[in-house]
Amino acid sequence: MRGIINWKTFFILLGACVVTSMLVLPYQAALVPAVSEMGGMLYLAAFAQGLIIFSIVTFFGLLLARKVGFEMPILEGDNRWGHFRSIVTPSVLWGIMSGVLIILTDFAFQGLSISLSQGEAYVPVWTALLASFYGGIAEEVLMRLFAVTLIVWLIAKVKKTKAGSQAAWSVWAAIILASVLFGLGHLPITSALTDITFTVIVRAIVLNGIGGVVFGWLYWKKGLVSAMVAHFTVDIVLHVILPVVARWL
Repeated sequence: MRGIINWKTFFILLGACVVTSMLVLPYQAALVPAVSEMGGMLYLAAFAQGLIIFSIVTFFGLLLARKVGFEMPILEGDNRWGHFRSIVTPSVLWGIMSGVLIILTDFAFQGLSISLSQGEAYVPVWTALLASFYGGIAEEVLMRLFAVTLIVWLIAKVKKTKAGSQAAWSVWAAIILASVLFGLGHLPITSALTDITFTVIVRAIVLNGIGGVVFGWLYWKKGLVSAMVAHFTVDIVLHVILPVVARWL
């Protein structure tokens, strides 16, 4: 199996995903106090689950990324620092703009479901900050490196497209589908804050879909790290800055 994927990249991403899977737990416990009742077992379970799940998705994400032509210049290229400097500012800006757009879009759902800041009004800021690393790293490995790449690969198989030469429409289809799944994946934690209705489901898909489309496009055009930086920035805007401003107001 040597040479099938870049094993150094695999272990870096796997380690980061497992660690951030545990960093998100204080945030989850603050939102849903029942979660904290598991005590130390919660962290052990998160470690074991993260190790298993992210071993699989990271391996196949890296494997299929090579097959469909997705590049990761910062993780696997030669001029890594140069590439990072070239993407960090635009990625942060895309993250800020996406966060602001999500906040503005959420106004359309005010009165119909919970607001973005309402559910986190009393969540300690430090827990939200730690959770932002999970969103920026683990969720991007799962939803972009794995999900988007897998969908593009499956479309290529069905359409019998030449390896590494995917049509733009197939990538966009993968980005949008992964964004919908990304939104639906947030419903379990939302169910602890409000009843799940059709409006709440639409809200989850639309709000998370905004970020999902942006992150997917950055992954496609600038690499996985760019998507991670943008996602982390969005989470800081939504889960750290917004609740603080909401409390102050």
